[in-house]
Amino acid sequence: MHELQLIAEALTRPGSTPAVLATLVSVAGSSYRRPGARLLVRADGSRLGSVSGGCLEEDILARAERVRASGVAEAAVYDTTAENDLVWGVGLGCHGVVRVLIEPVPTPPAWAAAVASAAERRTRVQLVVNHEHGAPSDWGTRLPDSGAPLDKPGVFAQEFTPPPCLAIFGAGDDAIPLARIAHGLGWRVVVADPRSALITAERFPWAAIRESGPADTLVTRVFGPPARPSSAADGGVAVVMTHHYVHDVPILRDLLPRRLSYVGLLGPRKRAERVLADLSAEGCSISAKERASLHAPVGLDLGAEAPPEVAHAIVAEILAVLRGRDARPLRLRESPIHTDL
Repeated sequence: MHELQLIAEALTRPGSTPAVLATLVSVAGSSYRRPGARLLVRADGSRLGSVSGGCLEEDILARAERVRASGVAEAAVYDTTAENDLVWGVGLGCHGVVRVLIEPVPTPPAWAAAVASAAERRTRVQLVVNHEHGAPSDWGTRLPDSGAPLDKPGVFAQEFTPPPCLAIFGAGDDAIPLARIAHGLGWRVVVADPRSALITAERFPWAAIRESGPADTLVTRVFGPPARPSSAADGGVAVVMTHHYVHDVPILRDLLPRRLSYVGLLGPRKRAERVLADLSAEGCSISAKERASLHAPVGLDLGAEAPPEVAHAIVAEILAVLRGRDARPLRLRESPIHTDL
């Protein structure tokens, strides 16, 4: 689950108490985490999230106690650009400058309720973090004012996007590790299969939804009617792995026209070509964009053999597509790892 979503749910949970929130608001150079990373420190000392690999948290916790006592936010700047940096007794070696806002958070804050609601409805919401503009008493995380610019100096703007919804069409044994890994990443998992005996809570406890029915109805059951698609279809991802050709054909026919970010089909390339040829013979017009969204064979070339390995290869490819990366080894990347290609 998205770190921000977890924090928002913690702050809106009945019985929650005021806390302190640390937000990484800017980075110059390299850093383990990127802007938007957060660490929530509760009154009882328990923590949720992180803003670094663990090297800054000790100092931030000390500052959090001061902020809790004063009720006024403060900003901390950590400069690790020195070659022999020994900040906090460890050589960070990140060669970057990071700014972290540490703010008192009443419960429940309006922005946390908005994030929790957006996660439930699978919509997006904008947040702004004022970390430099005006007096420290004005600093903190807010919902943006209507019509106000989001890019003014001293303000970090962030859009919360719910984690992707992965629809797995096929409930065979090899779908189990795929559902488990996706759920572990915080993705919403839906499993659908014509064979109702396979769609059980015992086999797929990580699935938010389990659907069964004829193959030519499954896509509509999962994503809604084409004329009124559900929000899960917008930017969602799907993997077809029923292992039955007669099921794969209608499922893929109904998936390709959807607004999906990724469609994967398990099986060899020749099988995929046969499916597409059969769809064309049935009169289905498949556009170049729809073909480009189809990843068949599904997954990255990791030499995967066992189902858990195949599942990791599939999830890795989905991540690369969603993040706009080409999945090359980082050692071959010439630009900084956190910049867009």
